[in-house]
Amino acid sequence: MSILPKKNQLGFFEIRLESIGGLGANLAGKMLAEAGVLGLGLNGSNFSTYGSEKKGSPVKSYIRFCDPDTEIRAHSPIEEPHVIGVFHEALYKMVDVVSGLAPDGIVLVNSVRDFDDIRRDLQLDYGTLAVVDALGIAVEEKTKVNTAMLGALFRVCDFLDPEAMKEVIRKTFEKKYPHLVEANIRTFERGYHEVRFQTYEAPANAERKSFSRLEPLLGYETQEIGGIITANANSIFKDLSGSRQGFLPKWEMEKCIHCAACDTVCPDFCFVWEEGEDKKGRKQMFLKGIDYQYCKGCLKCVEACPTAALTECREEIGFAEKHTVKQKFPMVLGGNY
Repeated sequence: MSILPKKNQLGFFEIRLESIGGLGANLAGKMLAEAGVLGLGLNGSNFSTYGSEKKGSPVKSYIRFCDPDTEIRAHSPIEEPHVIGVFHEALYKMVDVVSGLAPDGIVLVNSVRDFDDIRRDLQLDYGTLAVVDALGIAVEEKTKVNTAMLGALFRVCDFLDPEAMKEVIRKTFEKKYPHLVEANIRTFERGYHEVRFQTYEAPANAERKSFSRLEPLLGYETQEIGGIITANANSIFKDLSGSRQGFLPKWEMEKCIHCAACDTVCPDFCFVWEEGEDKKGRKQMFLKGIDYQYCKGCLKCVEACPTAALTECREEIGFAEKHTVKQKFPMVLGGNY
């Protein structure tokens, strides 16, 4: 008798993890598949897809389970998952994280917000929404987000054996990082017990969400002749806020001495300056604020600041929008300096 709660037409139970580089979704997918295969005797497979292998770039990890007598002959990305795990809730700004989800599917989100707020942002009409503060747990236990998310995923996928996962955690960490074994097991258990659920009933005629695949803006049919870039430095149009891993710099003007140490180490356009005069009437550039559109949360500025005017702050929804000071690029917009 199968222990899988549901299967698609090929006999697979499928899970898709949506994340950004640096949160450990790739490793989480490997450990999740290993626990199902070695712990329960299921057939399983795991692989990930991503662009540049760096922190902040979108990552997808796929896990397929099937009964022992079913062979896995499909190795394409999972487009119609039964369960989706969203490791970084702001990812919805860049990626349609719930595409392909069935009406009775389950979405697990790393967040501290209310169910209805998350549901609105994800445009989730129906299904089950699970929420866990994986980042908060990881910070308190000094571990990673992925272990807390694994705990919650095992609660979502109740056919899996949590004890098998704990054994995988021990095998994964005991050789290189033995001091992290117990902390990661605590993180896993907290994720398992602290996840919350809310179900939105689907009508009888509810349809699966359509799957969308990101296509490049420019290809051989749409590339301009000669490969011309019409606006130089076009990276100023990018929104890097989805790359942050839960933390950003907070600026206190009263402590700032406008030394520009922050701007020296910043890899992007985060710091906004304006010309002014000091107390003696000398011209000087003064820091006006931070444009959080370009902030990836690397926190190099916090390390460089000599006066603690910049401090590490856990990001809350709406904080960046409320405190951002926008950059001005008049040449790109058609104006003059």
